[in-house]
Amino acid sequence: MKKILKPEIITVLAGLGLAVYLLFSSPFVGVADNGDYLRMMNTIGLNYYNAAESYADRFFSFSHSRFAYDHLFKGFYPSSQIFLVLLPRLIGGLFHGSYFDIRLLAAVYVFLLLAATWLLVRTNAHGSYVTGLLLGGSLLFVFYDIGYLAYFNSLFGEPVSMVFMLLTFALGLRLTGQERPTVKGLILFFISVLFLTSSKIQNAPIGIAFALIFLRFAALKGQGSWRKVSLWFSAAIFLISVLLYATAPKDLKHINLYQTVFFGILNQSPDVRGDLKQLGLPERLEVLAGTNFFQQDTVIKQNDPSLQPDFYARVSHKDVLFFYIKNPDRLIHNMKYAAANGMSIRPYYLGNYEIGEGNPKGALSYTYSTWSQFKNKHIPHSLGFLSVFYLLYFTGILFQYFRSKNIRERVAGELLMLVGLIGIFSFLVPILGDGRADIGKHLFMFNVSFDMMVVVMFGWLVHKLVGLRSR
Repeated sequence: MKKILKPEIITVLAGLGLAVYLLFSSPFVGVADNGDYLRMMNTIGLNYYNAAESYADRFFSFSHSRFAYDHLFKGFYPSSQIFLVLLPRLIGGLFHGSYFDIRLLAAVYVFLLLAATWLLVRTNAHGSYVTGLLLGGSLLFVFYDIGYLAYFNSLFGEPVSMVFMLLTFALGLRLTGQERPTVKGLILFFISVLFLTSSKIQNAPIGIAFALIFLRFAALKGQGSWRKVSLWFSAAIFLISVLLYATAPKDLKHINLYQTVFFGILNQSPDVRGDLKQLGLPERLEVLAGTNFFQQDTVIKQNDPSLQPDFYARVSHKDVLFFYIKNPDRLIHNMKYAAANGMSIRPYYLGNYEIGEGNPKGALSYTYSTWSQFKNKHIPHSLGFLSVFYLLYFTGILFQYFRSKNIRERVAGELLMLVGLIGIFSFLVPILGDGRADIGKHLFMFNVSFDMMVVVMFGWLVHKLVGLRSR
């Protein structure tokens, strides 16, 4: 009975109950397709179940629980999500050959989320039953919110980023909490980092930061060939990150570049021609200012052959970066726009229910949505608030960091600092890499990082209060 009543077990059982209720009971709750599904569907051999459904029913308004089987690798989208989707897709084909039920994939995500939850509570309770329960409760309150879990019943890449972000830091903190960490634990940490880094192309640069963490891990006194393996993993994740970005599909790079320039820099620009001149682009492209890649009524079509020599061959994301360095006021302007749209965990324009449930188009589920609704409605959507929040977080982490003389505690502090740094990176990347296009959804990883910081601060406060009471 004592084993069952441990905080990590209670939390996991409660989390399992929430997940089953929210994802596997009736009515079905998922996230409607905005067109992104096709990248993964073409890779892992799925298609739309109802070939005759209208565009309005297929996209944006209604979620889908069933998908038809199709040929594998009709296309290829490089992502670690392939491995997670392919397993349930193959199993589903063996036991239910008429269609693929997306809830098989959700079960995989739920398992990984429960594993991360168990590790986080077990590792960070610090021997306190109260701390463990409150930490577990905060994880359930934040990361089991329907805003996050609804993604599990979808083919979006967001749940891969979320579960492996939590699992990576759970495994990392577990290693720093051991006097003699094992190579086996380090291998699991590397695998988790690899899945996180390669889940989406925009996450690839995160691997470079983790390469530095592996170098810091090499300084710990681990078992066996710990130092050697740490150094190998550092080099490996660095190279993989570079390769992931370098080998990104050309079409995807073109889409992102178009969005960054025309729907980002030139969107509401006070001097469109001046900006084009700074970027080394011809003035005739000013007619595309404020347009996005998927818009149908542009003066110059996005696939017009003239755009290759006049745009795609002339500009890169490096030019975008230098533009913002030279014009910091423009970067701050877009950062304010991102902050105004940055507190939404879920995309409110994508419906949650299937068409047969009798709900209106685009209807959303608000069951167990307290945290996501609180963030969306009550937390200030401003750059000033985010600046103060990050200042408080890093001040607290650095205060503990410089008080720590133990290298394991310092590396743990560096991991927690990395949570915040990933948040900053995930806040800037959509601006530099995709302009204002669907920016709320593209700030998903920023939201995950922000919410992890909230839980870290809450956990630290609980730990200190429990420590004061026990004196």
